[in-house]
Amino acid sequence: MKRVFGFLLLIALLSSNQLSAQRLGDAEGNSFRMMSYNIHHGEGTDNVQNLSRISSIINKYKCDVVALQEVDSVVARSGNVDMLRYLANETLMYPVFAPAINLDNGKYGVGMLSKERPISSYQVALPGKEARTLLIVEFEKFFMGCTHWDLNETDRLASANIIKSKAEKLDKPFFLAGDFNAYPESQALKALKADFRLLNVEKPDGKESKGMIDYIAAYKKSGDAYSRLGQWVIKEPVASDHNPVLVNIRLKAKKEDIFYAKPYLQNPVDGGITVMWQTKVPTYSWVEYGTDTTNLQRARTLVDGQVICNDLHNKIRIEGLTPGQTYYYRICSQEMLIYQAYYKEFGETAVSPFYSFTLPSPDTKDFTAIIFNDVHKQEATLKGLCNLVKDVDYDFVVFNGDCIDDPANESDVLYHLKMQSEAVGASSVPTFYLRGNHEIRNAYSIGFRALLDYVGDKTYGSFNWGDTRIVMLDCGEDKPDSTYVYYDLNDFTQLREDQVAFLKQELSSKEFKKAKKRVLFNHIPLYNAARRDDGRQRFEPSYVLWQPLLAKAPFDINISAHTHRIAYIPKGEGNGNNFPVVVGGGNQLNSASVMVLQKKGEVMTLKVIRGDGEVVYDLKL
Repeated sequence: MKRVFGFLLLIALLSSNQLSAQRLGDAEGNSFRMMSYNIHHGEGTDNVQNLSRISSIINKYKCDVVALQEVDSVVARSGNVDMLRYLANETLMYPVFAPAINLDNGKYGVGMLSKERPISSYQVALPGKEARTLLIVEFEKFFMGCTHWDLNETDRLASANIIKSKAEKLDKPFFLAGDFNAYPESQALKALKADFRLLNVEKPDGKESKGMIDYIAAYKKSGDAYSRLGQWVIKEPVASDHNPVLVNIRLKAKKEDIFYAKPYLQNPVDGGITVMWQTKVPTYSWVEYGTDTTNLQRARTLVDGQVICNDLHNKIRIEGLTPGQTYYYRICSQEMLIYQAYYKEFGETAVSPFYSFTLPSPDTKDFTAIIFNDVHKQEATLKGLCNLVKDVDYDFVVFNGDCIDDPANESDVLYHLKMQSEAVGASSVPTFYLRGNHEIRNAYSIGFRALLDYVGDKTYGSFNWGDTRIVMLDCGEDKPDSTYVYYDLNDFTQLREDQVAFLKQELSSKEFKKAKKRVLFNHIPLYNAARRDDGRQRFEPSYVLWQPLLAKAPFDINISAHTHRIAYIPKGEGNGNNFPVVVGGGNQLNSASVMVLQKKGEVMTLKVIRGDGEVVYDLKL
């Protein structure tokens, strides 16, 4: 399907700072382990005051938020220690203290520790023979309350009503933890449960544990905003006269926050196409598609009879498509909150707008392709190059290596993949990413396979676009495998030799021989542009292996990159090139290039445009 660059969107996308890229894996960011613990001012059942035992428990269970009761702050009986500050230092968490009474020249009350820096906090006075308090702490995605109720039932009932009146004013999910001094069957707890769900005492059969007075609860009117992943009581008989209680919860993602970016199309061959996208939370995903938007089929990824799901990466192949037919599709992702053997829990479903694509028919004679190379993640360069071809309709896009260079981690790659894909409208036109030598480097280099669908599941391959044959080769690195900076982690010998066999098969195939035009892509040039400034041949074992086959191969054009210098080598003027060779530019706009490969009928042309707008070459092939 031909598309025109959407430049208002492009400019907005490319002008954003890379640091604004959202971190994938928000399922982890939405999951919290909450603890409620009455620490009995650090004094254990052995009558020994030892705060290290408390901090060890918090650290052992890797809590995100801890609500503490019976906390001393510079009280004589506890050696004038600021207990919450001590625990904060031991656990590397942020402390918030809420005093309820003055005691021995110090204060006594409740407190909260959190891995996340609190946004705000405040106290609410509660009734009791001994003054009581409610601490409410605001975090980015929720509020957390901590309290310690009085022993008197009337005061506990009043406290429940006060807390409910405060909860209804909060605009985020609200969780309440503390020592309520009340059993589940008490009137105070029954009153609280009218508006709160007790998270740590409900058994699978719906019944409640007896003998509990320490709780973590969730405000019901927050909506169905979370899922409880697990709950348990830590049996710790010495550190305090209470056992800590733990709850794991995951906040549900809003449907508008599920997709990481728009989908992008890959591998449009053999009557099929691959739709890929990422989500911020684990999902069950599918594609709905059809020749119109009212009669849709569903495609999922099945392996050995099982749907691939509960992941952030989605790669769904649509097969059995009719070449030349326009199809409409949309992606759907439903959050998976719990994936257990006999129980699954789902959240919201995100549904994208409709996109469209068209696979070429075998007799398609006309097409236009846009080719980028050596962008090296330079967004300003990509923006400038896109602006030069803003009026060009195109059918597919080739990124000919070193466009997402030195990939350090997944979020780094995804950020630039998103920017490049959305810049060229990859939701409606397929993109082909050829591997350059810089894509091979850094920690996430092998991870590209999770984010792309290579033709033939290899980093080299071939396909037809109508009556034109496209061949792609992977040269590997540009230095010997023994080069010290590779630390003996590279060996491209077999990869290059495998491509000898591939070329033999490809050059003798019916698809290649019957093609009206033939185009060869490879990142590292094989011919004169591969020479150094002193005239010596660069390291290029691919040339030695492949040239005996390429010497007579009837390609109409070979498009390369890597040198950062625009070049044109006519047929026969390189070191044995049987076809013209064009090499793309660099990663700065003044030296970069964008190419427009176009075929109309029997005529194929290649236009090479430098970043300053000058058409350096306009070749009829």
